[in-house]
Amino acid sequence: MRSRTKGMWWGTAIEAPDPAALAQFYSDLLGWPIGHQEPGTMILAAPEGSIYIVFQQATDYQAPVWPPAAGQQRPMMHFDFQVGDLDSAVAEAVALGASVATEQPQDNVRVLFDPAGHPFCLCRDDG
Repeated sequence: MRSRTKGMWWGTAIEAPDPAALAQFYSDLLGWPIGHQEPGTMILAAPEGSIYIVFQQATDYQAPVWPPAAGQQRPMMHFDFQVGDLDSAVAEAVALGASVATEQPQDNVRVLFDPAGHPFCLCRDDG
C-alpha cells in the first residue's frame, strides 16, 4: 500500500469465543506481550517491530475442522512457526493448552490446535 509509512503497524485479526484466553495462550507461546486490550478485543505486539495479532470476540464461533471436510467450517488461515526442536516445541505448546492433530501431513511439521480450535503448525528448521 502506497500510503503506508515507516512505523505503521500491520497485523491479522482472529475470531475467538474468549479472546483474552486465546491472546494469553499465544502470548505465552510466543513470548509476545499483550499490547492493548478493550472489551472483546486483545492485541499481541511483536517485540521486534510493528506487527500485531488481534483477537476479537466472535458470537456463535465454530472452530474449523482439520483436515478440511466437506460441509464443515474450513480453516481460513493458520500460523506457521519455525522451531529448532520439534518435540520440545510440541511439548511446550501442549503444556500451554494446545492439542495435537491426529492427521500429520509431514515428518518435519506438527499440526496442533490452539485452545479455540484454530490449527497452527510447528515446522522444524531443517536448515
